[in-house]
Amino acid sequence: MAATDRLPIPHLSARRFGARLLPALTDDALFEAAGVRVAFTGRAGGESEGPYASLNLGGHVGDDPAAVARNRELLLEALGAAGMPLVVPNQVHGDALAFVDDAAPHAVADAQARAAEGADAVAVSTADVAALLCFADCVPVVIASPTGRFAVAHAGWRGVMNGIAPKAVRALAAADAPELGPDAAACYNVYVGPHIHAECFETGPDVRARFVEGFGAACAPDERHVDLLAALSAGLAAVGVDPARIADAGICTMCAPDDYFSYRASGGVCGRHGAITFRKAV
Repeated sequence: MAATDRLPIPHLSARRFGARLLPALTDDALFEAAGVRVAFTGRAGGESEGPYASLNLGGHVGDDPAAVARNRELLLEALGAAGMPLVVPNQVHGDALAFVDDAAPHAVADAQARAAEGADAVAVSTADVAALLCFADCVPVVIASPTGRFAVAHAGWRGVMNGIAPKAVRALAAADAPELGPDAAACYNVYVGPHIHAECFETGPDVRARFVEGFGAACAPDERHVDLLAALSAGLAAVGVDPARIADAGICTMCAPDDYFSYRASGGVCGRHGAITFRKAV
């Protein structure tokens, strides 16, 4: 079987998980093929209140820390991963990756400590460790390999410019090369979660010019807006990702503030939804 046939073409669909019927976008075919569970959460299903209602997963936004911890527990329980260790980086709009290649408690603790120092992607090559990154307009990106390795990246406009998602692809490809060969990236599925879309992402002329220079005119549909998905896709294609294997949720967070947190729509005070991924041991 060719490596490119080992994962189904990616597709995101809405599902409800667990006793609370927690809503999330996922790809069940990926889970069946590789044991990798991808989930993009929304606002519903948690215990936070006020502007953080209700499934706020971000611990840095002013919410009650106990509510955030409980929300993360509820998410893992709903996904069938209760008690699984979480690596949740301190996201700094940079290009640093945290690596997890061992599920032993001391190794996970080391990875969690490195992630807390500042990272915008987590690459995981072991089962039974989950990576959770948090969002409220920035682009959530999950990269899944036929080997079961995966990465989760946080791509705001600075992250897209810094190439955080292509960097995560290169990291996975280096680990996968012995099994998948030098063109490993062509085998990967890439999932893009809800984020601010071009019609709502207005930028200054300097930012727009940087995107056009870096990714081409297609990522700037007019004089005032930038298409983060187009720029991200161009960057991923440049490192060997097959465009047919990029699945976009097709949801603008700023246009759907009742279902997803949006920093711009809320005026800057809101919770964070999540992109969580893990692989369960067989």
